Amino acid sequence: MIDVPDLLTIEEALARVLAHTRALPAEDVAVADAAGRVLATDAVARVDLPPFPSSAMDGYAVRATDTPGTLTVVGRSAAGHPADVELTTGQAITISTGAVVPDGADAVVPVERTRSAAGAVDVEQVERGENVRPRGGDTAAGDTVVPAGSTCGPAQLGALAAVGLELVRCARRPRVAVLATGSELRPPGGPLGPGEIYESNTVMLAAQVRRAGAEAEVHGVVADDADATRAALERGLQADVLLTSGGVSVGEHDLVRRLLAELGAVEVFWRVAVKPGKPVAFSTRGSTLVFGLPGNPVSSFVGFELFVRPALAALQGSSEPRPAFLPGQLGGSLLRNPARDELVRARIENGGIVQPLRGQESHMIARAARGNALVLVPRGDGELAAGSAVSWLPL
Repeated sequence: MIDVPDLLTIEEALARVLAHTRALPAEDVAVADAAGRVLATDAVARVDLPPFPSSAMDGYAVRATDTPGTLTVVGRSAAGHPADVELTTGQAITISTGAVVPDGADAVVPVERTRSAAGAVDVEQVERGENVRPRGGDTAAGDTVVPAGSTCGPAQLGALAAVGLELVRCARRPRVAVLATGSELRPPGGPLGPGEIYESNTVMLAAQVRRAGAEAEVHGVVADDADATRAALERGLQADVLLTSGGVSVGEHDLVRRLLAELGAVEVFWRVAVKPGKPVAFSTRGSTLVFGLPGNPVSSFVGFELFVRPALAALQGSSEPRPAFLPGQLGGSLLRNPARDELVRARIENGGIVQPLRGQESHMIARAARGNALVLVPRGDGELAAGSAVSWLPL
């Protein structure tokens, strides 16, 4: 009789994955190439931002105590071309947005609140500091602009460039070997023989790997043959992460777990109380993380989002590697599973309504393609009624 361990909860399994995950070594990355990368160290401003007092408006730089009144125009300050005069009482300098506020001025009157005459300008009342961006008002030199563990998106990259950084330290991208097992699998495009299906998991998983900021190395498909599978697994174990699909259940042709053990991998867990994806396995060999995902495409997809994506984030040093579930409202009722938490494919509609899709079997990848969310249905008895508060994971 097979000794089957108790099923772990999603949280227990994820905790074990993250406990075995350490950030990879850091490297210098050009800011221009750092989109999606995770900072290994704090990014610190090289300069004050703005680096000088600048105008927030097109108008006239003035002394606030001279307003309202008629002032003599004595120069111009344009972006990149500051005025070379110091303002004194009774004077104004024409100024453009972003230009240096000249010495002696402490406010800017917007052009629409002025009336110009030959060599002079009538200005309305302004207060000291009005329409002036102070030096260092955004950040000061030496301040942390983007902290370690942050993922660099467009706003972060803009900030890094604005404070004068050309290079940042980021954890190396994980190398992920992606391998599918199964004698029935054939590449898309060719003819299918009896009992054969098109292989889709490596394409899907490689795309998920890349979206997670890692590098995918697709090792293709291996038949249900012990020698061939052993050799394929050994090659895959040279990567930072080995990601397999299929061969992790208890059937005659489910070879992956046994062969991994023979190759020195230590199994951390097998089977999680989740639907779909119960037979997911997680092992380590040295510093290599090994995820054995089920062969059914939706099970593989869900297993990646719950366990592999967080591991890849942690390998890159993310400060928030766990799945980012969001609150929502269920659009249609769902039966609860008494033994397992369930991830249901859904669409987010009408400002946060989580609408479950029809067809939730783990092989139904074509129907899953219509979804943009996974809604978490906690285990329990009875029904989760429409209108219930739920947590959902954006895809």
